[in-house]
Amino acid sequence: MEPWMDPFARAIDMARKYVVSSTLDRVDWNAELVRGDLGKAVQELKRESGKGLYVAGVKLALALTELGLIDEYEFVVHPRLAGHGPTLFAGLSKHIDLELVSRLELGSGAVALRYEPRR
Repeated sequence: MEPWMDPFARAIDMARKYVVSSTLDRVDWNAELVRGDLGKAVQELKRESGKGLYVAGVKLALALTELGLIDEYEFVVHPRLAGHGPTLFAGLSKHIDLELVSRLELGSGAVALRYEPRR
């Protein structure tokens, strides 16, 4: 692992993680398995104290968007065209209008964009 990744690795290692799955029986690495009604489970997690929940994964982000459970979107646009891979929010049933909240240009050339859904 590259030295510049150490702070992220330490933070993610210590963070409480939730794994949404209908096929796994158990998880490890400081994680808790979430099964059953996704909407109810996420609403319960959002009521807990803390600094919020972060979502990774194309399918989970789509499901939570469809349920109206994402309060903020942060996209990091990297200066590289991949030309393959999954498409974020493919199959979304309706468009979601977003409002730009902040923008941060990173030294790598990547840009972090933070949006909130327009209500």
